[in-house]
Amino acid sequence: MDAAGGSEGMRIEQILEKFDLFAQAPGAVERMREVVLELAVRGKLVLQDIADEPASELLKRILAEKSRQAGRDERMTSDPGQTPNNEQFEVPVNWVWIGATTPAVKVSDQGKKVQTKDILNSGKFPVVDQGKMFIRGFCDDSEKVISAVEPIVLFGDHTRETKFIDFDFVVGADGVKLLKPIFINPRFYFLMLRWLPLESRGYARHFKLLKAARIPLPPLAEQKRIVAKVDELMAICDRLEAQLRERDTRHGALARAALARFAAAPTPDNLQYLFHPAYDIASGDIRKSIFRLAVHGKLVPQSPNDENARVMIDRAMKLRRETIKSKSLRRKELDESGNLHKNDDFPSLWCIERLANLVDPENTISYGVLVPGNDVPDGIPFVRAQDLCLSQHPARPNKTIAPDIERPYARTRLTGGEILLCVVGSIGKIGVVPDSWAGANIARAVARIKPIPDVLRDYLLIVLLEQSVQEHFASTTRTLAQPTLNVGMIEQTLIPIPPLAEQRRIVAQVDHLMSLVDRYESQLTTARATAARLLDALVAEITGSRRPGSLASSSAAQSPRQTKALANEERPQPPSERSAAPAGGTPAIPGRIDGAGLLALLRDRGSLSSSEAQAATGLDPATLRGLFKTLIDQRLARTVGQRRGMRYLPTAVAAQVE
Repeated sequence: MDAAGGSEGMRIEQILEKFDLFAQAPGAVERMREVVLELAVRGKLVLQDIADEPASELLKRILAEKSRQAGRDERMTSDPGQTPNNEQFEVPVNWVWIGATTPAVKVSDQGKKVQTKDILNSGKFPVVDQGKMFIRGFCDDSEKVISAVEPIVLFGDHTRETKFIDFDFVVGADGVKLLKPIFINPRFYFLMLRWLPLESRGYARHFKLLKAARIPLPPLAEQKRIVAKVDELMAICDRLEAQLRERDTRHGALARAALARFAAAPTPDNLQYLFHPAYDIASGDIRKSIFRLAVHGKLVPQSPNDENARVMIDRAMKLRRETIKSKSLRRKELDESGNLHKNDDFPSLWCIERLANLVDPENTISYGVLVPGNDVPDGIPFVRAQDLCLSQHPARPNKTIAPDIERPYARTRLTGGEILLCVVGSIGKIGVVPDSWAGANIARAVARIKPIPDVLRDYLLIVLLEQSVQEHFASTTRTLAQPTLNVGMIEQTLIPIPPLAEQRRIVAQVDHLMSLVDRYESQLTTARATAARLLDALVAEITGSRRPGSLASSSAAQSPRQTKALANEERPQPPSERSAAPAGGTPAIPGRIDGAGLLALLRDRGSLSSSEAQAATGLDPATLRGLFKTLIDQRLARTVGQRRGMRYLPTAVAAQVE
């Protein structure tokens, strides 16, 4: 055998044995499947044998058989899809490039198709269509059965799905092309079509692209060796995938136990216990747990020296009534709600009050301008739902409206420090007003909440961000043209109130714990980016190619020594309270990342937090904020979540979330 090929096959096995090194990389198992196919089509998976009949001789027989089946008088002597210098990459000397449909003939399905509405949940004959499910359903009509005496490869004209069929079946609906391989190993042909990188045209037809595409053809004997090796390696990938699922299940149980331990004693030490690699707890779940404990009086110790919150709120309610009377304000007062809760639900010094009674009586919960009109130069800054955030605010909102339009809405003019709540569309999205936005006004989709002095704004933010309150907002939302939350429902929200001194302790502890979670999330992002770069480097080393469209593809040029260095980078460690610097050594990605590059990354990942974007691009936070702001202004991206849980999404993904 020729030793020129196949050594990479040995290396891919060694890489699979060391899968734990890059298991954290997104889609690691699927990426390994892609690598196996890439090696197979490049002739780098198994050894070549000089005794094998060259593929050029096999091609002659294929063309002769196609001519015979076509009933032509003259035999075909060359591949009609073959053109000089049209090879995608170099293949072994005894291989040839051919048209993707050259080694197959179409199987007629005329009169055999079953309509989707006629597909059964059970029956005699399986129905196979172009969808992702291998078996779409069943059919009992024997006259529609296509007999697969020899294997058939199904190609989805609309979906590009490829399926290998070696049993009698019924073809489903429209958009299916059935191809019967001739003089070529059917499984190998299926693998070639599965590998083929055809451009997506949505739900348009793709068979024309398949006919114009080209695939490499090895000798028949080597095809059989490749298929056997691919099956062997894919079985390993299957086992790795099963192990990952089992690990996720096990980690889920451990995570629940760790969260319960933290809930019983929410100390920084127990928080770091959650960061153990064995638990793999999502940072979002940790944040939810912190908020939940905070608003139930379980995050910080109570002090008997604190003033009872009921006494404090009664005093505030008396002052509220005096203000309303002295200024002749028309304000409704909602009944206090402590009797709705058992005494042991909250600490003894806490009380429950409805949100309407906890806001400034001169600045009640209100939404803003109904019809803002077009932007005007030097107009009044205008805050929309997309502007809501808890940090990293721009100097001013990017929209301004005419003073004449804003003037009737002076009651919702901002002074700085208020809480803003989205009440149309992205229900429950929270923001705060920086001092630089004083004088701005708000949209109809935004409600202003200005708490009384006895309720700290940052404590009320924690309550509004807590899951049960967010669920209350969602459950009371009406769906009109868009989801809409009525101000009356916001006013009815039950707010647990601790003593003022305890509010301060809660806010300080939440900020401290959230900073630890942020550092853990940053380390985890770094570790995943390192694993992805390691995987890219290993793939590049064994295939000699880069992953198309990957920002991390620069690692393809790394030397084996650099690859080994990547493998030795540390796994994320629990964040130390004494060290604020994230662990790990992720270098910045070479080259300038502009708005288009950031949008491509965002669409590839689906969503990004600020820390993830910084780790993936190497850009400083200020530059990233500017790029994200540009994408949001152009309606190419938006934000979801609040405060440290805020994430950026491309608009297509955002539409799905809505």
